[in-house]
Amino acid sequence: MPEQDTELTLSDEAAASLAENSAAEMPAPESDQVAGQAAEDAPPVPRAEYEQLKAERDQLLDRLARLQAEFENARKRSERDRIADRDYAVVNVVEKFLPVLDHFELALKSAGTTEQLRSGVELIVKQMEDVLRQLHVTAILAEGAKFDPRHHEALGTVERHDLPDQHVAEEIRRGYKMRDKLLRPALVRVASNPKQTSE
Repeated sequence: MPEQDTELTLSDEAAASLAENSAAEMPAPESDQVAGQAAEDAPPVPRAEYEQLKAERDQLLDRLARLQAEFENARKRSERDRIADRDYAVVNVVEKFLPVLDHFELALKSAGTTEQLRSGVELIVKQMEDVLRQLHVTAILAEGAKFDPRHHEALGTVERHDLPDQHVAEEIRRGYKMRDKLLRPALVRVASNPKQTSE
């Protein structure tokens, strides 16, 4: 049994000698030397202090987990609120258009003359324009106005002598904007006045 102890001691001494030789051959970075020195110089931590530090670490980890859960809940709540706000806005718009739809259905059930039906549809269109105005949606001025590529989409040109060159000759589909935001451009044909272009 004592022989084994001696072998272990020699083996330990050999390992220490080998470590010293390799350390001498390859110098360690200064920070590693400082850290190693600090670890050697540091007194052992008392059990009570170790337990206190471990408890503080556990509290911090628990707090971090709670904060992460709160953040995730806030993100989900924000997403739900955004969807609810969008749905609320859509409901308000749809409610305004329901009477218009009711009048269209009444017009379809009507057995009046063509002229009566036409005047009924004109009233419905006026009602629809009123609803759009309440929503701050306005039609883009087109016919007779100077062609503006920000508000008009040209489908072609028409030779006209009664209109200035590059003015809207015909509106094919009305364009709309909501306050300053373009919803859709007006589809137009643009006047080409040969008299003005030749001058």
